[in-house]
Amino acid sequence: MSTMTPDIIAVESTVLTLTPAAAERIKSLKAEKGLTEAHGLRVFVSGGGCSGMQYGMAFDANPQESDHLVKLDGVTLIVDPVSLPFLSGSNIDFVDNLMGGGFRIDNPNAVSTCGCGHSFRTSGDAGASDGGSCGCH
Repeated sequence: MSTMTPDIIAVESTVLTLTPAAAERIKSLKAEKGLTEAHGLRVFVSGGGCSGMQYGMAFDANPQESDHLVKLDGVTLIVDPVSLPFLSGSNIDFVDNLMGGGFRIDNPNAVSTCGCGHSFRTSGDAGASDGGSCGCH
């Protein structure tokens, strides 16, 4: 009789990278919201947006066994196994300028992005729009 052991949550540092500005902004948001060290930032993709797929982020204190954890500059990023191939190699930055601020994801897997930078298309998204017109605001 064989016993199955649960998968261990993978801790990686090459799945995503994070700029110092993004790390500091995540830390300040956690402090503003009164969140604990147990809270990581879940980074994910879902269907939708102007270009076919869109990015999402939310604080999460309960990663699943199948999630990948990325620990950088005192910040834990959580990526689910479905989002992982779409986000692998991406860099997260935080920009704050006169045109507005926010997180930006530089994704090497995206073949086109929406003008707002919140949605993207990969080479496997045959029916998605070119992202030429942006409805994100």
